[in-house]
Amino acid sequence: MDVYDTLLRCDFLAHQAELPVLAGVPADSWQEAYRRIDQALNTGRISKTDGFAQILRENGVEPRADLVRALVDRDDELLLATARLFDDAIPFLERLRSQGIKVAIVSNCTASTRPLLAELGVTALADALVLSCEVGVVKPQAEIFGCALERTGVAAADALFVDDQPGYCAGAVAAGIAAAQIVRGELDGRELAAGATVVRSLAEVEAMLSA
Repeated sequence: MDVYDTLLRCDFLAHQAELPVLAGVPADSWQEAYRRIDQALNTGRISKTDGFAQILRENGVEPRADLVRALVDRDDELLLATARLFDDAIPFLERLRSQGIKVAIVSNCTASTRPLLAELGVTALADALVLSCEVGVVKPQAEIFGCALERTGVAAADALFVDDQPGYCAGAVAAGIAAAQIVRGELDGRELAAGATVVRSLAEVEAMLSA
């Protein structure tokens, strides 16, 4: 299952507001430069240290070691400070563990996500963490789903993938995995994945697993 907007929510607006100020770079320039390296960060081709240094250089700011370190540290701090587990997340994972159901966390993310999941107690309830920055591929590529199946010893036909993003759910379906698209709150015209079951809570996912 997915992390962001599935197990937890995070206020990334805080990153967008604070990091450019700390860097001494206009906010729009920071965001544009970050978007250019986002894929490289998520696949682990570059580290946050190297990525932030690159953004500073592109904006005419000397990437001093102390400044880069401060940016990386603040980025990690903001993630921890603004992340909030949904109320149903931990009880859901605990019930799956008690039933002997294997859980793989599959996330497109940077290296900051692993310590976040450990801090929030998710890691202890998962059988595998399949993080894009560590495995070098991102959802919806079939390889990342294959990695999750391999690490849990579960066949695609016996697996269920849960994510809020329709494209990622579609990627799982294409890989032969049943998918549940979780939509918290109102639908509001949200795109829904073809071939995926729409659920409104993790309790509904649990009902699918016990059916």
